[in-house]
Amino acid sequence: MSNAPAASDAPKVGFVSLGCPKALVDSERILTRLKGEGYATAAEYAGADVVVVNTCGFLDSARDESLNAIGEALAENGKVVVTGCLGAEADLIRERFPNVAAVTGAHQYEEVMEAVRRIVPAKPDPFRPLVPENDPGVRLTPKHYAYLKISEGCDHRCSFCIIPSLRGDLASRPVDEVLREAEVLAANGVKELLVVSQDTSAYGLDIRYAEGRWRNDYYKASFEDLSRGLGELGIWVRMHYVYPYPHVNSVIPLMAEGKILPYLDIPFQHASPKVLKAMRRPGNQDKTLDRILSWREICPDLTLRSTFVVGFPGETEADFNLLLDWLEAAQIDRVGAFAYENVEGAAARDLPDHVPEEVKQDRLARFMAVASRISAQKLQNKVGQVVDVLVDEIRSDGVAVARTKGDAPEIDGHIYLKGFTGLSAGDYAKAKVTRADAYDLWGEPEGLIKLNRVPTARPAGRTHRLISRI
Repeated sequence: MSNAPAASDAPKVGFVSLGCPKALVDSERILTRLKGEGYATAAEYAGADVVVVNTCGFLDSARDESLNAIGEALAENGKVVVTGCLGAEADLIRERFPNVAAVTGAHQYEEVMEAVRRIVPAKPDPFRPLVPENDPGVRLTPKHYAYLKISEGCDHRCSFCIIPSLRGDLASRPVDEVLREAEVLAANGVKELLVVSQDTSAYGLDIRYAEGRWRNDYYKASFEDLSRGLGELGIWVRMHYVYPYPHVNSVIPLMAEGKILPYLDIPFQHASPKVLKAMRRPGNQDKTLDRILSWREICPDLTLRSTFVVGFPGETEADFNLLLDWLEAAQIDRVGAFAYENVEGAAARDLPDHVPEEVKQDRLARFMAVASRISAQKLQNKVGQVVDVLVDEIRSDGVAVARTKGDAPEIDGHIYLKGFTGLSAGDYAKAKVTRADAYDLWGEPEGLIKLNRVPTARPAGRTHRLISRI
């Protein structure tokens, strides 16, 4: 019989995780470290010996949410460690909350561990096994999909963004380390990997595309070689936060071959050259349109997701109309947008000619109306097709909620399946599309006799949610 202490005797850590999927991966890594050192987690403030709050600080609304979470944790528990993006503003946090136990920045895992150990030391346990090499660690996503973070930070200096000041410059992980992690996740039942970073297509630039060995082959730390390696796992691989650099062209054939999903999440942000220059973004929208056209010629099933900013300082009605025209020409499949926020610390705060709030909101509504119409038409074109899907859940009424290859979890639409039997979350399946609205699909097995009842559609006017605003 083991002499290890019972789980109820282990010190307990409460954990609040806010922000984007990159921050979610940080939370998973911290929780894995805590588990490995003998800490347990607490679901309530009252049952925790210490609370860790992983914050977001990209937009003022996210900062407010993070500050409110810190205040709540202090009021309910009193022993609070703050980490994450807002942790870069330690003076702000300590001025507002002088009683926080520690403040650390984003992806500073060891500093978090040191703070937790100082507040509540783990109980020594010589019988605790080391974490096996093939253990995927603690995950906060459903079992069938996982985020795979390939780098930290960003070398861009967009005028509306403070990510580099929060997370630093680009720091890529070794390619063999990334591929081994992906392999472990796949071996433990993950059916979809969502590749995330601040700039996925810049992966490896900072380490000069250093080679690594995996499965008796050599791979460079590059977007193309990483995609090639991940394509050997036989599961869905989805690429997020990809800048439209020319070398992205080399990955499109892998999508056409079915190695990785025909899906690119590219934050275009705008189309007006004047606005893009003020944003400090690449500004040749005509070349971008040509590139999109060439991608679709190689891979007709390609789904493009993007985010846009409307009402940026100096944006005129002519600039906005150019953006609408570009959106019509590009026919972006999945679109998210937000009205410009005057973020503390961003260079864009000092730009002239800020757009009135009511104008920003009017443009946002007009933009999303165009995006919704494009999405509705594209999904209507899928009616009658047989598509591959991945099941996310089975509802109590027996309807399976799934996603196509063109839908990322949390941010895109769903396909609702009726008439299927024996499906479980994490199953791949094929479905015939029978119905569509602006964001979702409905499907059934081929040859099924149609029933009169169908799942209820989502409320009209729903917009795609945002996974990132980089």
